Amino acid sequence: MASVRNLKKDINYVLGDIIEAVYLYEMTTTGKPTPASDALIDEAITSFDGLITKVNQKNVENKKAHFKQINKDLEAAANQLVDKINAL
Repeated sequence: MASVRNLKKDINYVLGDIIEAVYLYEMTTTGKPTPASDALIDEAITSFDGLITKVNQKNVENKKAHFKQINKDLEAAANQLVDKINAL
């Protein structure tokens, strides 16, 4: 883990790209938001908020392990969201 700042940027970029993919799906299919796409965007925002809260925790015993776990959580959340986008 290079830095906390880079981890925050990764979280922002990955989940931002997922939200952008949902918007592209909306534009290319219906041209307007659907309840399913709105739910995906809400889930991505919730994941973002949860991960940033974990990054900002101060009372962590083993910081290296904590940040590795956050990175794994980001990857799992991103894969889950991408699978849901592909299922639309």
